[in-house]
Amino acid sequence: MNDQEEFVLSPTRQWTDIEKELIWKKPLSHKVSVEEMRICQEIKRNWNRGEMKIANILLEGDAGSGKTQLAKALSSDFGLPYTKVTCFADMDKSDIIGAILPVISSERIEKMEHSDQVILKTLYESDGFQSAAEVLMNVLGVTQEQAVLKMKQLLKRIEQNTEEEVVEYRFYPSEIVRAYQKGYLLEIQEPTVIRDAAVLMALNSALELDGSINLPTEIIRRHPDFIAVITTNRSYAGTRPLNEALRDRVQHTEKMDLPTKEIMVERAMSKTGYRDAAVLDVLADIIIVLDKTARVNAIKGVAGMRSFFYWADAVAAGASAKESLYHKVIYKITTDSDEIKLLEEALKSHGLLVGLEKVDIECKKKNF
Repeated sequence: MNDQEEFVLSPTRQWTDIEKELIWKKPLSHKVSVEEMRICQEIKRNWNRGEMKIANILLEGDAGSGKTQLAKALSSDFGLPYTKVTCFADMDKSDIIGAILPVISSERIEKMEHSDQVILKTLYESDGFQSAAEVLMNVLGVTQEQAVLKMKQLLKRIEQNTEEEVVEYRFYPSEIVRAYQKGYLLEIQEPTVIRDAAVLMALNSALELDGSINLPTEIIRRHPDFIAVITTNRSYAGTRPLNEALRDRVQHTEKMDLPTKEIMVERAMSKTGYRDAAVLDVLADIIIVLDKTARVNAIKGVAGMRSFFYWADAVAAGASAKESLYHKVIYKITTDSDEIKLLEEALKSHGLLVGLEKVDIECKKKNF
C-alpha cells in the first residue's frame, strides 16, 4: 500500500467523473505536516469504532496558518471529494438545507429581466449536482453570500408576480446537504460569524454522528463517509467564540500556529522556487518575531505563511527585503503608526533589521 492509499477510507466506493475531480490533488509544493499526519492516523484508527468514530474536525488558528490547505489535503488523504461552505452573519436555515425554487413557464420567464432569465434558465438546466448558490456563483461571478442574497431577491419578485398561478416547485440542496448525503469532506468556514441561533442548532443536529437533516421533501441521514472540517480564525473581526454545543460535537481539534522555521523555509522553497536558504532563514525569523510581538501587544493583524511566501517571492524577484517587508508583511498586520513602531522595536532588539540590511547587500552583490 503506497502513501496515497494508506488513509483512504472507502477504497471500494465508485465515484463519478465529476466527483473524482473534486478529490483534491496535492501539488508538488505540499509538505505533509505533523497536524495532517496526526489527523489521518486518528481518523483511520477510529473509523470503524462506532461511537468512538472521529468525523468532525476543528482547525482553529490565525489567517494564513494553513487551515484550508490542510482541509484540502485531508480530501486527498481520505480519497473523498472536497467541498466547502463559507458562513456569513445573516445565514438562515434555508442556507443550511437549500432552496425551493418555482418552476415557471417559459412565457413568464421571457417577460422577466434579462439577469433573472439567465439565473432561472441556468438553474432549470442544471443537473442538481451543484447547489443553487454554487450555480449562481459560477454564472454571475459573485461570492456565496451575494449569490444567496440574489436568490432570495429573485424568489421574492417571483412570489409578488404570481397572480394565483399554479406553480410547481423544485428543491435544490445546499452544499452542506450535498456533502452530507453523498459522503464528501466538507469544510465549514467561520461558523463563528453566524448570528441566528436556529442555524447553529441545525448545524449542531447535523454534526451528530447519527445525525439527520430535515428537508422540505424528506429526512436525510448522515452518510457514513461524511467528514466535517470546521475552520475558524482566532481573534478575527466579526467572529464570536465558537458555539459550545458545536465545539462539543468535534472529536479532534488542532491549534494551527506557524510551523517551525525549518518547515517554513522548506515550504517557501517549494512554493516560490527560491532556493537561497540563508535569506529565507532571516525572513522566517522576522515573521516569527512579528507574529509573537503582535500577539503580546494585542495587535489584530497576522504575520502568517501567506505573508512569508509573498515576501520571499518579492525578494526572489529582486525587491529590497527591507522595503518589501512593509508592503508584504507589516502593513498587512497594521497601518497604525504606534503599532508599527512596536513591531520595528521588536525586530531591532533581535538584531533582525541589521540582518535585513545584510540580506539586501548580499542580494545586490549576487545580482550584480
